[in-house]
Parts: sequence; structure tokens; C-alpha cells
Amino acid sequence: MASGQGLTLLSGPANAGKVALLLERYLGVLDRDPVLIVPYGSDVERIERELLARHGVLLSGEIGTFDDLFERLARDGGSRRPVVTDAQRQLIVRSAVSAASLNGLGRSARFGGFADALTGTLSELESGLVEPGELEGDLARLYAAYRVELDRLELWDRDLVRRHAAERVAGELEAWAGRPVFAYGFEDLTGAEWGLLEALAGRTEVTVSLPYEPNRPVFDSLRRTSEDLTALAAGRIEELPPRYAEVAPPALAHLERHLFAEQSTQEPELDGVIRFLEGAGTRGTLELVAEELLELVRNGTAPEQILLICPSLDRQRAQLETALGALGVPYAIEGKLRIAKTAFGQALLSLLRFEWLGGRRHDLYGFLRSPFSGLSRAHVDYLEGRLRGRAVSEPERVVAETLKLRGQPLRMLDTFRETADPVGAVRVLARSMLRAAYGLESPPIGDDAVLDLRAQKAVAELLDELQAWLDLGGALTREELVAALERATLRLARGDEPGRVAVTDLLRARTRRTEVVFLLGLEEGSLPRRPQGSPFLGEEERRSLDERSRGSRLAKPDQVSRERFFFYTACTRPSRRLYLVREASTDDGSPREPSPFWDEVSALFASEDVARWTRKRPLAALTWRLDAAPTERERLRALSALGAADPDEALALARVNGWERRLERARSAFSRSTRLTDPVLLDELRSRTTFSVTELEGFADCSSIWFLERVVDPRTIDGEVDARLRGSIAHQTLFKFFSGLPKRLGVERVDSDRLEDALVFLRECLAEAIEGGVWIELGELQRRELEESLWRDLEHFVREESESPLGLVPRRFEVSFGSERSAPELQRGLQVDGFSLSGKIDRIDLDPFSARGIVQDYKSGKTAHSAAKIESELRLQIPLYMLVLRDLVGIEPLGGLYRALAGERHARGLLRAEAKEDVPGFSARDYLDEEEFWGQTERAKEHAARFVERIRAGDVQHDPKGGFPCPSWCDLWSMCRVARS
Repeated sequence: MASGQGLTLLSGPANAGKVALLLERYLGVLDRDPVLIVPYGSDVERIERELLARHGVLLSGEIGTFDDLFERLARDGGSRRPVVTDAQRQLIVRSAVSAASLNGLGRSARFGGFADALTGTLSELESGLVEPGELEGDLARLYAAYRVELDRLELWDRDLVRRHAAERVAGELEAWAGRPVFAYGFEDLTGAEWGLLEALAGRTEVTVSLPYEPNRPVFDSLRRTSEDLTALAAGRIEELPPRYAEVAPPALAHLERHLFAEQSTQEPELDGVIRFLEGAGTRGTLELVAEELLELVRNGTAPEQILLICPSLDRQRAQLETALGALGVPYAIEGKLRIAKTAFGQALLSLLRFEWLGGRRHDLYGFLRSPFSGLSRAHVDYLEGRLRGRAVSEPERVVAETLKLRGQPLRMLDTFRETADPVGAVRVLARSMLRAAYGLESPPIGDDAVLDLRAQKAVAELLDELQAWLDLGGALTREELVAALERATLRLARGDEPGRVAVTDLLRARTRRTEVVFLLGLEEGSLPRRPQGSPFLGEEERRSLDERSRGSRLAKPDQVSRERFFFYTACTRPSRRLYLVREASTDDGSPREPSPFWDEVSALFASEDVARWTRKRPLAALTWRLDAAPTERERLRALSALGAADPDEALALARVNGWERRLERARSAFSRSTRLTDPVLLDELRSRTTFSVTELEGFADCSSIWFLERVVDPRTIDGEVDARLRGSIAHQTLFKFFSGLPKRLGVERVDSDRLEDALVFLRECLAEAIEGGVWIELGELQRRELEESLWRDLEHFVREESESPLGLVPRRFEVSFGSERSAPELQRGLQVDGFSLSGKIDRIDLDPFSARGIVQDYKSGKTAHSAAKIESELRLQIPLYMLVLRDLVGIEPLGGLYRALAGERHARGLLRAEAKEDVPGFSARDYLDEEEFWGQTERAKEHAARFVERIRAGDVQHDPKGGFPCPSWCDLWSMCRVARS
């Protein structure tokens, strides 16, 4: 480029050598101390390495981003104010919002996202050199209030720095000393950037590289930028011809020349250069990508020569880390990560939420369970288990009970509370957390440790910014401090780390060069991405501002055309191979349509060729092929799948690799014998002489249920108001009520004349039962919900009791038999073929004039079993309780009833037909003749004897009553390993 001034535009398609030519000219004027502007800070080091490889040594020149140049120009001007950080700017915006008088946006301003969205809009306006007076309405008032607040504090934000720098170059001769300027990687220029380029072009030689070819749809989004730069260049334009074919295979060169074109020349063969991957579900698709990555690395491709591009890193970060990490693929995700997404940040914020934002038990224990608390995991598990078992969740009670159980203080919490200054308290806490996790003896090592150190450093820097804000006289609430920590980010590793696959987004991928590219998200809805506009600044208003002020450059290109360009640049990054990746279906099997961009590429090549180089992984493909499995774990899973299709081949492979035992365990996992074999347990079962009726009824439901509930006996860690607790309180309430009725009201049963008095007594009994029967801590709302729901059921039960035609009266309650706590005459239990039965009868109603009666069993649910159901479903309680009534209590049984306490509260059971006059008013089908009645009772004894024999023999099976599939109400299926319906 000739000496002088003005702008020179280098244009052409991707890989035409524009940047290489620009760097060559930069090196050619090193004696004039040139300036090179790159898109991102991460590009600086990469370009420096490239220039050193060409020139050997660099003793002059400057490489940086636009912001670096803005900063230096503003600083050299001498009138620069202090610049607010992002956190300080957010606080100023919040202050401006609270001070401004709003009309249409008043309600929205109460929400946290309002200030975040407004900050982004204000940044756009300032970058576009738009003044508050050029706007109208609430946005104008907010913008003006924000600028007033900045002036009051005598501060600038970064956008005002940019404006000042551009204006200084345009208006001060000494602002620029004639140093040549080179820039590349900018397709969309802000008003401030354009103003600076325009001012520099009037002072010195400016060379700009722009990927553009006229009349190509792929470059439509750059048309305005090209036209503006062309006008500024005034004829100094160098159009470079296509050269991608010199560095890439024919298929990639063909793709570059004809992507999104209306017509295409004769297509070349793909020859594996462009490959199509289709997976089922996000996890399956990413595992398919990880497998290809691993194969490339194993075949000699350097990991740093592989680039994985995602439309949205935030959305797919967790799935990517899981899929790549599981297969051992080395990777580095480029970009920023919220501190709150790191282990350090999660622990820190958990404690702050508990202390300052009214958090609950899980917040405190989220911190204590982390390695940053200094407590062992086993100790914290013990503490939380005790608290969860009692449902302790109120913050004050959580701390008090934790300290009581520990017997010593939580020093980190005490120190935090003793520090009055919130910023200082967080600073001390963050240092203590890192010290607790890693100590002071040796430096932290490993990727996790590096991330924790970066997170702690980012927190320290943020606290410095907030302290500076306080020093300026600003206000900072605890809620704002937590919100600032939640928004804060840290920079991850460089995208070009040696030995790692780079993972980046579409925007950052534009300036990269690599051998292999994987482009993800080529399903409809993911790419092209949906536009995300500003709620404050619509497209019409943007265009209007651009018309009034050409330099604002606020109007955005059409979203689809912009996405076309990003897709084009992504496809032209590789020099060897391109993988296009899409989800063919969701995780639940619903089909997903391909992106129109996928179809555009497919249409450029023969359909048979595309099909040949398309690899699909269906939802049913749960494992890899054995010869392609990337890890030992996946090889073992593949071997198990092969064992189902070809057992002999699978066994042969297992023998060769020493996997016989693992294969046998996998093959028998769902068909192992369930019979108990432990000699100690069998001896214990054989020696048992007493069995609970309820236990045997559970065995009848499913012997595996009996084994898990009675032998394994798993417990839930969380104390909660469940069906068992509700049933226990209901039973205790009715016991108190009926046993206390004679003393309280002078009657043995409820009658309609004294019903209201009885209900008052029932309410008292319910309150007493809750007070004495609830061992977990309930909040006021939980307690009221429990009491009112139980009251509704019990009130209806007692009202129906008052209307019952039954002449029998309740006399005995909670009658226990077969245990040491039973009455002496009942302690031996019901004797049946060498064993005894134990249990508890809820209620016995007696004839006032004879030794006859019925048993009643309360059911806290809605189901009461009929005589037929008692027989078919092996309900043992009522038949066996009637034998207890006859043989132990000495009462002639007239029948037995199940009383449902909820629902329609029907009473069903087993009744003697000959006593129908004594027990009237029940379903006709429940009255049985003598032979049938006593026959069904005796059969219950036989069933009990059979079940006891199986228990003593350890005969446990997967035998749900009614056959498979297992009933939906059973929640033990995961332990007995039977597929659930």
C-alpha cells in the first residue's frame, strides 16, 4: 500500500488469503509502528505466534482489539474519567431505574431482568453514538437518568470511552501520529467503531479485510458494511479471487463456491471429506460426535487441529462435558462461564442465600457438603440425615440443631456472621473456602482446581469493584451483592490449547483455521437461531434512528441472512474434513426436521453420495459395536448386548479378554435366583415362631415386597407427611375418641342427638393426636393442611357412624395380640400349625346383651374390601382377626368390616348371613352362609401357614399378586430390578 492516507479494502470469499495479505502488509511497515486490530483478546496471542513464525522477531507494532485501542486513545487524551466495571454499571442502571419516573414500563421495572435488558440496550445506544435527546418515552427518561448518574459520580462507562476516543481522533490533530492501521474479522461495526475507522482513514493508511463477494446470497448480511467501506475506500479496493481449492479438498471448495447459490456446477464426489452425523436425542448425538473425535485422535489427528462448533454453548455445555468426558476426549471450551456454574461459586452462593436471602436447609447443606466447608462428607451426611428425618427446615432451627448435633461451632459461619461489612464478609469467606479445600501445604493441581482458583480470583476482582463502588458513595444491599455474584463470569481456557479439542460458538469460530470441524445443531429450531430482540428498542425504531443519524448503525441485518453467513464461515474453517451434525429425533423418539442449512449442503452433492457418508445412530442403539466401542466400559456394554444376540460368540470374546465373570453377571442380572441363601438369615427365619398378620398379607401381595420391607428395611431419609403418618394419626384420633366417648358424653356410641358435642370432642382428639403423634417439625401451613384434611375425613366418618343402624356398641380398641405388650390372655397369639400370629385389632363392637360382636379395621385410604375381594386378593386381616375374636377374646364373631376413612367411606367385609338382623345395612354380597363364612376363614389360616412355610424356607420370588407387570403403586421396583409397567 502506498504511503499516504485513506482506507484500503481487501475483499473476497473465505480462504482467499485476505488476512494473510493483511499480515504481510503489517510486517512490511513495522518500521512505522503499525496497529493491528483483531476481533477478540484470545486472537492476540495466536496472531503474535503467526507473525513470529513469519518474521522471527517483532520489535515494534501493536496488536489488540478495538477496545484496547479505544482505551489507549482515551487515556492519552488526558481528560479521561474513571471507567465503571460491568458490576458497577449494573448498580448504576438499577439506581437510575429506581429514580426515573416511568409510565408504561413501571410494572416491568420491578423485576430483576429489567435492569439486565436495559443495560444491554443502553450499551447499544452509546455504541451507536445516540444521545438521550434523540429518543422518546420511558427509554429516553431511563437513558437520561443513567447519564445523569454517571455525571454525578464523575464516571464513564466503556461505551463513553469509545465515543470519547472516536471524537478525539476526529477532532484533535495530535491524537494520531500517522501509524498505519490494519483490521480484520469485523462484519458488523458499531457506530463508535465506524467513527474511529472513518477518523483514522483521514489521518493515515487504514487497511481492512472483509469477507464479501457481490451478488452472493451468503454475504447478504454484510452488504451494508461492504457498501460503507467501499464508499470510504474511494476506489482503493482489492478483490481477491477464490483460493480455497489450494488448501482444501474439492468437496469443501465446491461447498464454499456454491453454498446458498441458486445454481450449482457438476458436483464432485464427497470422498469422506464432508460427513453427515444423525443421532437420536442430545446425549446420543453427542456420543456419536465423541466417538468420531476419539477415532480421529487415535488415528493421528492432533486434538488442537479439531474444532467443535455449537450454535449455543450455554445450552449444550453440560451435555458436551458429559459426553466428551465419559469417553476421555481432551477438550477446552472457549468463552465465559458464570461463577454460579462452578463448584466454588455454587458453594459460596448457597451459603449467601441461606444467610441473607432466607434460604432453607438445602442451601446451608449445599455449602457444608462441598469440599470448601472443611467438613468431611460423612459428617455432613450424618448431620443432614438427622435434620431431614425430623423435617427441620426453618433457618434458625437448622443452625441450632446442626450445632447441637456437632457439639462444636461452625467456625467459618461464625466468622462470616461476625464480619459486619457484607463485602468484607464475602471476601473472608471466599479465602477461607479455598484454604479449606486445598490447604496451604501444596499447590492445587488438576482441571477442577484450576477452575476453582479462577472462580475465587473472579470473586475477589468483583469484590474489589464493589468496594470501589462503595468508596464512591454508592449503595449496595446484600441482595444486590448476591445478584452481582450470580451474574459474574470467568474466562475459560483458550480455544487453541495444545492437546485439546477446541469447543467454541459460531461467532468466535469465524477467525479460526483448523483441519477438522464438527458443526452441531443442524436441526430445525437450532440453526438458524431465532432472533433475540431488545424489549426497549424495536427494529422500526432502530431503522428510524439510523435514518436520522447515519453513524448510529443500530439496525441489524436480517437474522436468517446473518445465520447464513455464520454457517458459511463455519463450513469453510477446515482444510481437511467437515462433519455436519444433527439430532434426528428427541430423547423420547419424536422426529426432528433437519435445518434448511443441512438440506442446502445435501443438495450440492449426489444423494447416493450423501447417503454413503451419512452415519446414523438410532434411539435403539444403546451400545456401540464391540469393535468400535471407545472405552472398556462401552466394550463391556457392547459385549452384554452381543450376548443376547449371539451367546456363543460373546462367551468366546469374554474368555479371550478375561471378562467371563462380568458377562455372566450381566446376563443373569434380571434372572438371578431370588431365593435367600445366607445361612445366618435362614437360621433366623427358621427360628421365628411369631408372624404378624399384616406381614403375611404383605407377603401375599409380593414376596419381594415382604423381603425388602421386612428384611432389608430401607428407610426414607426425609421426614414428611406421608400416607403412613396420616393413617397413624387418624387411628390414634379414633382410638381417643371412641374410648373417651363414655366419659365425655356419657354414651357408648355416637347418636344424632349428641352429634355436635361429639364433633367438638373429635376435634380435641385430633389435636391431641397430632400433638403427640407428629415427630417431625411442621410449619404452620403444613400443620393446618394436615389437620384440616384429616378433619374432613374423620368428621364425615363420625357423621355416618351416628346414622348407622348397627345395634352393636364400640367397646374395645387397639386390641393387641401375640406380643409382650398384649393383655396376658392374648400374649400367646393365634396358634396356627406350629407358629403364632400377632397383630392389632382397631376396634371391636359388641352386642350389649350377649357375647357376640364384630371386628372393624380402619383403612386410611378409599378402599374397603368386599367378601369376594377378601378371598381373591388374599386379604388376611379380617378373617384371622375374627378367629382371634373367637379363640382368644371369647367373643362369637358375627363378621368383620373394613372401614375406609376417605372417599365414599363404604364399609365392606365378611359377615354371617344368619346374623343379618344384628348387623344390618351392609352390602348383600358380603353376607355369607355359615359354611362359606367359616370356610373362607379357615382358608385364611391355610394361606397364612403356606406363607410362613415359604418365609422359613427363604422362598422369595418376583411374584406380584395378579402377575406382571408390577403394580404402579409399588416404589420398590428399582431395588428388586423388575421392569415397571
